[in-house]
Amino acid sequence: MRTLRKYGPLYVMMVPVVVYFLVYAYYPLVRGLQTSFQDYRLMGDRPYVGWSNYSAVLHDTSFQEALVNTFIIGGSILLIGFAAPLVVALSLNEVLQAWYKKLAQMVLYIPHLLSWVVIGGMWIFLLSPDNGLVNLLLVKAGLDQPVNFLADPGWARWIMILLAVWKDMGYNCILFLAGIMSINPSLYEAARMDGASRWQQVRFVTLPQLSSTMKVIFLLNTLGILRIFDEVFILRNPTTAPKVDVLMMYTFQKGMVDIQIGTAAAASFFVVLLTLALTLVVRWVTRFDEV
Repeated sequence: MRTLRKYGPLYVMMVPVVVYFLVYAYYPLVRGLQTSFQDYRLMGDRPYVGWSNYSAVLHDTSFQEALVNTFIIGGSILLIGFAAPLVVALSLNEVLQAWYKKLAQMVLYIPHLLSWVVIGGMWIFLLSPDNGLVNLLLVKAGLDQPVNFLADPGWARWIMILLAVWKDMGYNCILFLAGIMSINPSLYEAARMDGASRWQQVRFVTLPQLSSTMKVIFLLNTLGILRIFDEVFILRNPTTAPKVDVLMMYTFQKGMVDIQIGTAAAASFFVVLLTLALTLVVRWVTRFDEV
C-alpha cells in the first residue's frame, strides 16, 4: 500500500494511455480475430464458419502471388534501404564542412516528410514518357525512345523498391549518423596512434561500435516489409498489378472492393503472424538481446 500510495499519481497518469491502447488497438484486434472466423455480412446474421476463411485465403492464387510480391519487394527494400543509408552516413561522417553535412541531411530528410500521395504525383510526372525529366535525360543520352516506366511490368517492382528506399533514406541516415556521433572519440585516437588508416578506423572502430544502432534499424525496417501499401495503391495500374500487388493490397481489395470482410480479416492475420515470425527470426539472427 505504501508503494501504491507513493506512486499512485504515476499510475493514474498511465490510465489514459492504457485505455487508449485497449480501445483503439486491442479491441479492434480481438474483433478482427472474431470476424476472421465468421461469414461476415454488413446486415443480417454472421454465422461462424471455422477455418474456412483461412483455407480460402491459402488456396487463393491471388494471395500466393501477393505473398511472393511482398517478399520480393519488401525484402529488397529491407536490404537496400539498410545498406544505402549506412553508406551515405559513413560518407557524410567524413565530410569536414559542418554546413555541407547539415545541408545534405536536410535535403535527404525532406522526402520522408512528404506523403506518398505527393511523392507518387511527383514521380508520375518525372517518369512520364511524354515530357518527364527522366525520359528527356535518357533520350538526350542516346536512348532511342522514351521508357514508360510506370506501365512496364519489368520496371514495376524496381520503381516501388527504389522510391521506398529514396523516401526513407534521410530518416535512416540520420539514425546512423546519431549512432556514429555517440562513438567515443578516444577509440579513434587509439586507432590512429596504432597507425590505422581511415578505412581501417571505419572497419574496426565505427562499424563494430555501430552494431547496436544497425540492429535496431534493421529490426524496425523488418516490421514494415509486410505492411507495404501506400506506394502500391498510388502507383499501380492494371498492367503492373500482377507484379506489385502485395498482401496489404490483397486485404484491401477483399475487404473494401469485394466486401469479403471475413476473408480480408483472415488475410490480415496472416500478415500479423508472418510479421511476428520474421521479427523473431531477425532477433535470433542478429542476437538482438545481446545489444
